[in-house]
Amino acid sequence: MSWQLASFAIVLGSLGAAFWWYERSHPPAKLVAVIATLAALAALGRDAFAAVPDVKPITAIVLVSGLAFGVRPGFAIGAISALASNILLGQGPWTPWQMLGWGLVGVFGALLRRPLGERPPALAIGLACALGAEMFNLLLDVYTWTGTGDHTFAGYGVVVGGALAFDLTHVGASFAFGFAFGPALLRMLVRVRARLQVTWRDAHAARPAGVARLLGGPPAAMLLLLCVPLIALGLTACADASSSTTAGAPPARDARVAIARELAYLKAAQNPDGGFGVAPGQPSSELYSAWAAIGLAAAGRDPVSLRKGGHSVLDALRGEAASLHGAGDLERTILALRACGAPVRSLPGGDPVQRLLGFRAGDGSFSHLSNLTAFGILALRAAGYGPGAAPVGAAARWLALQQEADGGFSYAARGGGSDVDDTAAVLQALHAAGTRYRRELARGVAFLRRAQNPDGGFPQQRGGPSNAQSTAWAIQGLAAAGVDAGRVSRQGSRSPVAYIETLLAPDGSVRYSRTGAQTPVWVTAQALTGIAQRPLPVAPPGG
Repeated sequence: MSWQLASFAIVLGSLGAAFWWYERSHPPAKLVAVIATLAALAALGRDAFAAVPDVKPITAIVLVSGLAFGVRPGFAIGAISALASNILLGQGPWTPWQMLGWGLVGVFGALLRRPLGERPPALAIGLACALGAEMFNLLLDVYTWTGTGDHTFAGYGVVVGGALAFDLTHVGASFAFGFAFGPALLRMLVRVRARLQVTWRDAHAARPAGVARLLGGPPAAMLLLLCVPLIALGLTACADASSSTTAGAPPARDARVAIARELAYLKAAQNPDGGFGVAPGQPSSELYSAWAAIGLAAAGRDPVSLRKGGHSVLDALRGEAASLHGAGDLERTILALRACGAPVRSLPGGDPVQRLLGFRAGDGSFSHLSNLTAFGILALRAAGYGPGAAPVGAAARWLALQQEADGGFSYAARGGGSDVDDTAAVLQALHAAGTRYRRELARGVAFLRRAQNPDGGFPQQRGGPSNAQSTAWAIQGLAAAGVDAGRVSRQGSRSPVAYIETLLAPDGSVRYSRTGAQTPVWVTAQALTGIAQRPLPVAPPGG
């Protein structure tokens, strides 16, 4: 086999492996759209300057994109932009080399995120673009070298020397583009990234060691890229280890998602009476006020500290006590009072716990429904009943008998057909009822795992489209059974926690699904509880 064919096969194999590695991350649709847009922008920038040899903004655009979005997107943007721009400039055996070269420029940009930070000065971006351009030049010189008859280092030096004028033009132009436009482009892309990605911070994570640490600086990257056709696979694998957004390394259980925007949304949605409506500006309702209180507490925010017009959500819950009629209303309000750190028996109109016990049936259930029985157990635990208390034990025994053959639970009783929401609620209830229901918990977890969709989310009914609320319920059920939802995936998908974060809207609310944004206050509050992986009953912060 000739040098040209051998090197060409290595480059194609490297590209194939790198794109396989990118696809394994299952990027969300919004991120794919951003990658496509940036690749088109870079390709258009290269084609627009076709009349001026080697003066192209593509290197600067790709490097800044990698700096903003990380290793995988950076590589994809660089490689796709090279392929797309050659539609006008001409395809040939050089195309895969250019794809690999600009793909690695995107990787190099991602590696600079840690040393340069989120807001590097214009000079630093310009110098990084110049260095990235020279790396690209050296790789393309390898392509030229493989077509010569002198495959020695001296022969390679001749090739580099012959291309020196063109290479210096590319380096200088890339510096100018990066210095002039890089900071503004980076600021814009960082804002876009904040709306698309989950940022995990694990205080206990060890620093990358060995080769991954070596790749953190430009000198090592320059050295390795001199022989990049032979080490492209190793470079991309090591680069992935140093990326902060690695899909295959879920965060530790105590890691927290940045949820400031969701909290700010709920704060803005609060009404002057302290309560919450279905959406900002809508009248307060016990339903939405209760879930908002629980979501705030799960996120580590004291619900009572959030006040508007001098009133808190606790004031609203007490003011809405007259609207409580069924067992579900009482259960939800008791859970909300617990989240507020308030005595659960202190509502106007009578003790809600005693009123709830009035809905118990002779078999220990609440109204013969799995849903109400599960929340009945959780409400009683919130009210101070222990797992060995008679009402809790009788309800749990009845509930365990309602498990379907597939391991799930229905809203009603056995035979009603399993669904994700009620299965998750029952898992939380059985966990709260003590340790004797391990078998039922294990079967319920297996049902939830099978119900997860390839996008990482959960549907209400198995096989249906994912939504934020069912996903949050599933996370809570899994957490109750001792399963870290941050490590749950289906065939390499993102985690359910990451799925919820993909639904974050520009105003800070969490959308119900990809296609719907109904009841945003309710959905956002429940999403916070899921993100925090806090099963019911949720105690107040510090409680």
